[in-house]
Amino acid sequence: MTEHITSGWAAAWSHTPGPQALEWALLLAVAALAGHWVQRYTHLPKIIGYAVVGAIAGWAGLAGSAWPLGGVSLLLLELAIAIVLFEAGARLSLRWLRHNPMLVVQSLAESFATYAVAFLTLRALGLDLPVVRALSVLAVASAPAVLMRVASDLRADGPITDRSIALATLNTLYALTLGTAMLRSIGRADSSMLASVGLSLAVLGISLVLGGALALLLAGAFRILRATSQDTAVVMLALVGACTAVAGPLGGSAPLAALLGGLLLKHIYPRPWVWPRQLGTAAYMLTIVMFVLVSSTAAQADWQVALIWAVLALIVVRALAKVGALVAMSWGSGLSPRKSFWVGVTMVPMSSVALLLTSQFASAAPAIGEKVSAVALPVILMTELVGAVLVSLALTHTGEAAKSGAEPPPNEAAPELPPETTQGPSL
Repeated sequence: MTEHITSGWAAAWSHTPGPQALEWALLLAVAALAGHWVQRYTHLPKIIGYAVVGAIAGWAGLAGSAWPLGGVSLLLLELAIAIVLFEAGARLSLRWLRHNPMLVVQSLAESFATYAVAFLTLRALGLDLPVVRALSVLAVASAPAVLMRVASDLRADGPITDRSIALATLNTLYALTLGTAMLRSIGRADSSMLASVGLSLAVLGISLVLGGALALLLAGAFRILRATSQDTAVVMLALVGACTAVAGPLGGSAPLAALLGGLLLKHIYPRPWVWPRQLGTAAYMLTIVMFVLVSSTAAQADWQVALIWAVLALIVVRALAKVGALVAMSWGSGLSPRKSFWVGVTMVPMSSVALLLTSQFASAAPAIGEKVSAVALPVILMTELVGAVLVSLALTHTGEAAKSGAEPPPNEAAPELPPETTQGPSL
């Protein structure tokens, strides 16, 4: 009798989302504990703990996600990226860019140098042209999520922190625009330079319209709701989620629309505003899900020994190109070459945006996407782990991180801010 009940319960359990939900719930709990332990006892960023737990789970076959990503996994990844990029965009002031145009020049030079060096290196190693073009676009993107998470963990503040987040936001904007346009042109006969430019402008235009609508709706909501209320958090999450849902079908890019939405909101609603505390908790959990998902998915990649040289070469030349371009273009940008070097070091991580674009390449063109994934996924995992350490080193060495690097005491962990107090540094 007992055996019959047990077997019936097991059969019913296996046909529900319960097993996967239980697996992810336990995995997130372990990741959160590991992140806390890593920061407390090693003073390294919590991301290291999240990524290591995710990678171990991936290698062990746990937290399995279909590749390319789809369904709930893809939705969670896109939503988490959209929230992170919305915040990153909201920290980037158009007025600052207007007063310091060398920042834009420096960003364009860094992105172009990265693309060119990656393209020439991978082409010299004999990879196919479509694969090289896709990997070169992926190499442009840094990881604003890693930067903002590490800066928050270390309570870092200063010009290098602000400049790093701004440059990572800008090169992510370029990579999303070019990468999404490239996705539209794969397999098409008219994949000329002119057609690629037209598609890039179309993706950017549609995403700009959606981002503008998001910014206007949120600016209207801010005039009615208190910045720190629960209702404001729900409205922000709901509108960013709605923007994420419609951007792809309309021909735009969901992360790009969220980034531009944050950027425009900062411009049309210049009053200081804060992330509601409730939104911070929800966004923080989504961030952990994102880092675990990225590392577990990347760890499950088909690691090929024949491509190890391409993986290592791409990591090295990409880092050298970013650091070298920022140092070379530092004159007139407001930062010395020495500080620009450390800003370049913070550009090393690749994470969720690169994973999303890689998954989209694999969906749009499986034959090309398989070759792109074989190089990109190991690069993403290695640069996420090493890059988080390098970001921590850069912020600590330049004196912008709090000396202890530990969590603030409980009475300072979540200060009750007045409605019109800014959360972060104004750029």
